[in-house]
Amino acid sequence: MDIEFSSIKQLYQRLVPALDTKYNELVRNKIKYIKKEDIWNYLKNNKWSHASDLLLHEMVDDILNCDNALLEDYVKNNMVNQSIKPNLDSEVVYEKENE
Repeated sequence: MDIEFSSIKQLYQRLVPALDTKYNELVRNKIKYIKKEDIWNYLKNNKWSHASDLLLHEMVDDILNCDNALLEDYVKNNMVNQSIKPNLDSEVVYEKENE
């Protein structure tokens, strides 16, 4: 049975349990500054953008087995003066912080 999603937002909502699990793993490993949105944006930008016909279980596997060091590097490189929100559109969404 194939599951199709009518929007990226709907897909994101379906993946929240896996994102929660990965987030909790990061917290247990004392990596508390990475949020679920960071995990989503990292994979969407670096892995899934180059793939086609992804299956839900493959995306869950990518989330759960995402390399923590690469994820940390991605987040550190994008943290400077930026607030990262979940990317529910076709591109990664960045909003500059008000100073």
